[in-house]
Amino acid sequence: MNAQMVLTMGQDALIMMLMVSAPVLGVILVVGLLISLFQAVTQINEATLAFVPKLIAAMAVFALAGPWMLTTLVDYIRRTFESIPSAVM
Repeated sequence: MNAQMVLTMGQDALIMMLMVSAPVLGVILVVGLLISLFQAVTQINEATLAFVPKLIAAMAVFALAGPWMLTTLVDYIRRTFESIPSAVM
């Protein structure tokens, strides 16, 4: 295993992490922005008003995109384990 293989594996891991986490983070970002806008317009400054909708949105995204996330991660782990013999030689 040379340095190039290690860097490629690390890069693939980071890309996979970004790809799997993007739907959840994107939805939470949009919900947080909308709640912040609502709080600024109504001048309501309540912390739970921002937390609960984000939590509900995250659970909804996990319910909808969870199977895709799990399949993507399992495929990545399978490819990584299958590449171990070629990396050792």
